[in-house]
Amino acid sequence: MSTATITDPPQQPPSSTSGDLTAGCTTAVPGKYGNVPVDACNSYYNFNPSFAPAVAVAVLFGILLTAHVIEAFAFRKRYCWVVIMGAAWETIAFILHARGSRDQQNIGYATAYQLLYLLAPLWINAFVYMTFARLVHYFLPEKAVWHMKAVGLAKWFVWADVISFVVQAVGGIMASPTASPEVIKAGINVYMGGMGLQQFFILCFVGLMVVFQRRITSLEQSGQAIRERPWRPALYALHAVLLCITVRIIFRIAEFAGGIKPSNPIPFNEEYSYALDAFPMMVALLILVIIHPGRTLVGPDSSFPRLSRKEKKAIKKEKKEAKKARRDEKAERRGSRDKGHVSVELSEPGPEPESEADTYGPRRQGSRRHRRERSRRGSGSHGHHQQPQYAHFPVRAHASTDGY
Repeated sequence: MSTATITDPPQQPPSSTSGDLTAGCTTAVPGKYGNVPVDACNSYYNFNPSFAPAVAVAVLFGILLTAHVIEAFAFRKRYCWVVIMGAAWETIAFILHARGSRDQQNIGYATAYQLLYLLAPLWINAFVYMTFARLVHYFLPEKAVWHMKAVGLAKWFVWADVISFVVQAVGGIMASPTASPEVIKAGINVYMGGMGLQQFFILCFVGLMVVFQRRITSLEQSGQAIRERPWRPALYALHAVLLCITVRIIFRIAEFAGGIKPSNPIPFNEEYSYALDAFPMMVALLILVIIHPGRTLVGPDSSFPRLSRKEKKAIKKEKKEAKKARRDEKAERRGSRDKGHVSVELSEPGPEPESEADTYGPRRQGSRRHRRERSRRGSGSHGHHQQPQYAHFPVRAHASTDGY
């Protein structure tokens, strides 16, 4: 295939640093299906995409997508739309990849394929979280595992998956084919950080699954199990799906950690991606088709309680009224406490006494009279006892307004 240099900078050998493969690149004349060398400025793929494998994989994902849609309606599991989204994104990604293999200069095909392909497994991961939470709600009498309610378990781990999704989406967008080498390198680092975060949440989740297994086994051994339906197939299927996702995460981290450079063959060979990303996700979807949660979660408590809009409004109104009642009760208690305090205030002071005798004279004078009276009584004289005079200070009692 012939190429022609259009831009001024001369073609240089690929850089040895990640993300610098296109440094000093040249714009090549596209060959058949728009193919150009991977180090050309107008190259949007790290390899020459193959049409036949992309079509075959798209068909297989399409079959799995159809199976999940049918089972979602057959078992009446509304939350299965999550795994349907994962299968749909995988299918659409490889349809676009097949189209892109025949039009390699179409940046839209390349970018959309990359984003959908990289983010689709997160939907499947979220479906595992949601299914396990329903198993906890269905099989355990306390409807909780490790002091975490089933509803809260689903909510928190789905939000963790959303955070991983956002971080990986930002990294994937930054690493789009049209970005500069520096931005691509930063995007790859962000994407790997999101994948590491996803794997951390998976490990925490597996710990909860082990706790659930030990708890339900203990209930069975003591004869306290509340369900007679088998739980092991569903739980082991979730373990297998998480294993497939982990294989895919390890592959992607190994791919990007080695850098986009000739010494790392993984990014430049499409076969690695098919074998260690597409195939594990295909196996994960197939496992969920064969051992569908709807086969285990049957009858009462097989799903979280669903409230109507009217019931949700009534509950919200009750919460507001209860909050207002607590606030009014607290204010009433504060007011009652304030009324129970009485403070004593001195009236405005008069002129200051000129000497100590002016202040304490009456009290001391009364004391002397009292002593004289006592002495006269002791000597046999009878006199009228006069009460000593004291200085009186006016007081005023009132309810304190500051609570002290």
